[in-house]
Amino acid sequence: MRETRTAPVAQKFVPPNFENKASVVGRKGLTYLQSFPRGMECVDPLGLGIIDNRTLRLITESSHTSPNIDKDILEGNLRDKLMYFSENFDAKLFLARIHSNTSAADLEAGALALKTDFKSRTEQRKQLVKDNFDCFVSCKTTIDDIESKLRRIEDDPEGSGTSHLYNIIQGVSLQANRALKPLFERQAQAEKIRTVQGMLQRFRTLFNLPSTICGSISKGEYDLAVREYKKAKSIALPSHIQVGILKRVLEEVEKVMNDFKTMLFQSMEDPQIDLTSLENTVRLLLDLEPESDPVWHYLNIQNQRIRGLLEKCTLDHETRMENLHNDLRDRALSDAKWMQIQDVNDSSDINYSPIGEEVDGLRGRYIRRLTAVIVHHIPAFWKVALSVFSGKFAKSSQVSTDSNSNSSANKIEEKAGDVKYSSHSLDEISAMICSTISLYGVKVTNIFHDLEESNVLRSYMSEAIEDISKACAALELKEAAPPIAVCAIRTLQSEIIRIYVLRLCSWMRASVDEVSKDVTWVIVSILERNKSPYAISFLPLMFRSVVASAMDQINSMLQSIKNEATKSEDMFMQLQEIQESVRLAFLNCFLDFAGSLERISFEFGDHRMDEEGSQLPNGYIHESKNTPSDHHGGVTDPHQKLLIVLSNIGYCKDELSYELYNKYKHIWLHSSGKDEGNSDVNDLVNSFSALEGKVLEQYTFAKANLIRSAAMNYLLNSGIHWGAAPAIKGVRDAAVELLHTLVAVHAEVFAGAKPLLDKTLGILVEGLIDTFISIFRENEATDLSALDTNGFCQLMLELEYFETILNPYFTSDARDSLKALQGLLLEKATESVTDAGENAGHNRRPTRGSEDALADDKQQGTSISPDELIALAQQYSSEFLQLELERTRINTACFAESIPLDTMPEPAKSAYSPFRNSTDSPSKTYRGTNKTGSSNFPRHRH
Repeated sequence: MRETRTAPVAQKFVPPNFENKASVVGRKGLTYLQSFPRGMECVDPLGLGIIDNRTLRLITESSHTSPNIDKDILEGNLRDKLMYFSENFDAKLFLARIHSNTSAADLEAGALALKTDFKSRTEQRKQLVKDNFDCFVSCKTTIDDIESKLRRIEDDPEGSGTSHLYNIIQGVSLQANRALKPLFERQAQAEKIRTVQGMLQRFRTLFNLPSTICGSISKGEYDLAVREYKKAKSIALPSHIQVGILKRVLEEVEKVMNDFKTMLFQSMEDPQIDLTSLENTVRLLLDLEPESDPVWHYLNIQNQRIRGLLEKCTLDHETRMENLHNDLRDRALSDAKWMQIQDVNDSSDINYSPIGEEVDGLRGRYIRRLTAVIVHHIPAFWKVALSVFSGKFAKSSQVSTDSNSNSSANKIEEKAGDVKYSSHSLDEISAMICSTISLYGVKVTNIFHDLEESNVLRSYMSEAIEDISKACAALELKEAAPPIAVCAIRTLQSEIIRIYVLRLCSWMRASVDEVSKDVTWVIVSILERNKSPYAISFLPLMFRSVVASAMDQINSMLQSIKNEATKSEDMFMQLQEIQESVRLAFLNCFLDFAGSLERISFEFGDHRMDEEGSQLPNGYIHESKNTPSDHHGGVTDPHQKLLIVLSNIGYCKDELSYELYNKYKHIWLHSSGKDEGNSDVNDLVNSFSALEGKVLEQYTFAKANLIRSAAMNYLLNSGIHWGAAPAIKGVRDAAVELLHTLVAVHAEVFAGAKPLLDKTLGILVEGLIDTFISIFRENEATDLSALDTNGFCQLMLELEYFETILNPYFTSDARDSLKALQGLLLEKATESVTDAGENAGHNRRPTRGSEDALADDKQQGTSISPDELIALAQQYSSEFLQLELERTRINTACFAESIPLDTMPEPAKSAYSPFRNSTDSPSKTYRGTNKTGSSNFPRHRH
């Protein structure tokens, strides 16, 4: 429009079309002018030549004045009057100055040409006005704008210098208004009408755009709506139009499209959206907002949704727990009311705490729901992320909009795989998933810690671990989760298994301690103890049941992570720590059980001592409050109970230790690569062996008291005065009664702890001999102050009888003690016979035959040598021993397996060897052979 405003001014300086003559002159002048500098000439209006701009002289062909040498410079006022386009133009002065040398004919011809040109220009001006009326109107509008701007400038105090210009423009405006105001008014009205019509016609699509876009969106034609929107945004509107109705239309379009974008973003929150719909949604959002990142928005939404589902599981679990507490509280209150109705005053014992199984059931279901969220949503989430960052979405969104640009489309298709679709990376998605797995792990670990240890063998913990294992298997599938997330959930699995195994170990030790308190004295059947020679109670079987239950569960748990442990060094180290913890817990269970058995045995020892110490003179025995309970029935004799404890120890030492260790040693032996089984089992056996020695010492000590009483009856309370013993008729009943004490012990130990029979009887036999020596020394000055020949031979016969029957249980120490006892008896008999011979020998003489006389001499106290005493004892032994063995065979049947009946036992023959060929005095012989002489059970005395 500004170009059209300058068009009339340019035409003002177009030179007129003169006639031939004038044109020739003009052309001559123009030809001559080529040597003049630019800006130093102008065309003569009469067409007679060129006017020099400096000298204002006419330059023609006949002119000889050169502008280069003309020095006539005019003043400014005169120049202003000579310029024909000036307002002060003076025609007369112009002719006088310019055409002073021009002929009249030339002037007339020039005037005619000027008139003709004027008429032509008038017609051209009319046609110009007619053809460019719009331009004139526009110029008028521009002038008005300039006027308004100048008016504002004039109103400004700093613009006072434009007042003159304002006045001139005001005058021009008044003249224009007077001449053209009616025309302008009509033109303005017509222009408004045409403008409105043109705008409506031109922007009819834009005016219909909001309804068109809404219709396309409602029909599901999203691509069409986006194209219409992009077409509307591509329209370049003038600035003065945008402030009007079109701007409001565009604002309405933007509002519709914002709602559309909101709808698209909300559709991405749909968890069931398929990949194709998601791809279309992303493409539409990228078309609407090229700088946005809808895929990252979608991934964030999905991640937050997964985390929200986990939190919802937590809230639901808390609600269920609260409801369970309320239900149990109402149930307890109802029970309390019923008890009050029944007149039972136990309402103070109301228990409002939830039942462990019900609570653990809710916790197990909570873990299952958490795991279901991970298994169901994480693989789908990761597959979408892989699809996004593999370029699949980029290919669909980078298609060229120009269908004819095949080369451009091919380039985009080639580079689609290399286009970075999002400003984020796949590692960020992996970190996002790991964060979600960590949240899942925290929740699972916390609730797993809350599971009751009393329910450790129930299915709650194992099912929770199975659920976590299912999650591991689901995430390990191809393109189901990033490797770092798989490692995280595997670490969680191993940690939960570690917690579970440690709780199993803790439960195992606690249960062993608990079952050890429930002591029963019922001996299990031989089938229940698998034909074991140990007559055990139920305690070792309960111990085995507890250990086997826990270890079987531990074994199944560790099997599930052994394969995975080989893939990771950290998991392998953790597995080794778990296995070592299991090994120590297993061994400590045996040691704890051994300690419990030791505690039980010492309780009986203390109880027995209390009974012995609390026996009053009137025979009343004070009952101890700590007496072990016999409510379960079974054995009641304290000695038999002690033997049951001893059998339990032997069973654990010889059978249970090896059985359980060999069954479960594979749990920890494979991890270390070295076989520590022998050392572990040896440690267990040594521990039980040491305990066995302690308890056996208590048992033999208790039996030794009975044996001592029997020995006292045998030596002192049998009705024989050893200084005047009757004739020997065989083994006395007192000796058989003494032997019955050992027979009872043999039967008791044989039935209860057969492997300990030899050891037990060996200790008791040695103790019996030591008891004889102790009793002999204690009563040497009283009841045993004298020992005649018959007494000596009677005791020697019975000692040989004891040695023959108890031969399998005679230890080397027992044999040494027996020799010492025989030496004491020989010495005492020799002294007694010698003293009797000195006191009564001179008053008595033998009157019978040689043999009878010898016997009478021996009986009457005649001096007899030790060898003669030994020979006499051997004679009685040869005469009576075999017969007495046959006679008491039934009484000693338990020892019959080790007794040869046809010949004299070699130990019995050698018993007299130290004395048979001796030439020394009996006292010296005794001193040389006496190696013991100690009191009852010196090694086992407390």
